[in-house]
Amino acid sequence: MHDNYSKVLLDESEMPTQWYNVIPDLPEPPPPPLHPGTLQPIGPDDLAPLFPMALIMQEVSTDSYIDIPGEVLDIYRLWRPSPLLRARRLEKALDTPAKIFLKYEGVSPAGSHKPNTAVPQAFYNAQEGVKRLTTETGAGQWGSALAFATAQFGLECEVWQVRASYDQKPYRKTMMEIWGATLHPSPSDLTEAGRAILAADPDSPGSLGIAISEAVEQAVQRDDTRYALGSVLNHVLLHQTIIGEEALLQLAKVEETPDVLVGCTGGGSNFGGLSFPFLREKLAGRMDPTIRCVEPASCPSLTRGEYRYDFGDTGQLTPLVKMHTLGHSFIPDPIHAGGLRYHGMSPLVSHVYELGLLEAEAIGQNECFAAGLEFARTEGIIPAPEPTHAIAATIREAVGCRESGEAKVILTALCGHGHLDLGAYEQYLAGELEDFDYPAEKVAEAMARIPVIA
Repeated sequence: MHDNYSKVLLDESEMPTQWYNVIPDLPEPPPPPLHPGTLQPIGPDDLAPLFPMALIMQEVSTDSYIDIPGEVLDIYRLWRPSPLLRARRLEKALDTPAKIFLKYEGVSPAGSHKPNTAVPQAFYNAQEGVKRLTTETGAGQWGSALAFATAQFGLECEVWQVRASYDQKPYRKTMMEIWGATLHPSPSDLTEAGRAILAADPDSPGSLGIAISEAVEQAVQRDDTRYALGSVLNHVLLHQTIIGEEALLQLAKVEETPDVLVGCTGGGSNFGGLSFPFLREKLAGRMDPTIRCVEPASCPSLTRGEYRYDFGDTGQLTPLVKMHTLGHSFIPDPIHAGGLRYHGMSPLVSHVYELGLLEAEAIGQNECFAAGLEFARTEGIIPAPEPTHAIAATIREAVGCRESGEAKVILTALCGHGHLDLGAYEQYLAGELEDFDYPAEKVAEAMARIPVIA
């Protein structure tokens, strides 16, 4: 094919109709979640107060592929297949021989990759008669996506947003309310978990761990209510694999194979969604890309966290999962990439990292915003703060190619636009954005509170 394309599209008829489950293809399965009371492996019934059984079965599935329901495909078609972009202007500005491809998920109604899992989660809950979903959100991308998805199936939606992001991004609240959701800043005085945090620190900036505790606490109190999680768990990463499956088809159309794949990682859903189909191809010997996670320097769970069992929330209401963690009570600094401010990494991403199949690096937010600015000024799209981490790593790789003369193919996911993150860019342009160092003392204090499990 002629090398004159800037965008690679798929027809609706080419959209994948199955999600991919990487677990059966791994050299060994991930460790099981543990019950928070007994510390024994949990069964499906233990998760029933939180999730519908269809999602629980996906969480523990050993099937390589799971069919996407027709009702979910119908809503996906509002924006999927999403485009694969060739960043030619960025390549030229960097004077690099590398080819840079971006799978752009900002075309969804909510402006990010999050509806890829919000829609099926709302569907499966509605199928089982659930009337109301509770959830947490950091930057507001997940809360917006779930508000959109619940509106499609007539469900109520109640969201706890991390206070730091709630204050930084007021229009996320408006977006969620447009789709019918109710939103609270977290920590709030509506839950025992929130009141306990406020009693200790009335000015707490909040964390995803705290917001999860509040949403879970509310979900288990009503029979008509379940909890929805926007990242971390297996079924969430499963739904996101439509990103990587589409990207594989699009790269095949232009006869390209990635040498390097990079993705930003907070909880791991965007990264897993892009990378797992390519990891399948790597494990099968059909390609051999370097696969790299990129996380914030102030919340570096993969590069600085310990791999051990920990709670997914601050209030210790959730099962314990084995993951790279900074401690469930750790409250990260209020960086603008609110979607990456989580104390732990997806157990599945953590497990794959432990198997030596992934690399990881941490980058400070000033370098990331500089990368976002360069990308916006060359390619036109203003990226959300989260994917600027992946763009910064992509630029590092492309500059390395310029210095070595190596013409690598680099693939990343531009997982959302930054139209509601302009306050962060305003601070960067004014020179007011602070780089937060790894808070070793705060992490050590949090890690001391994790249960010791052999």
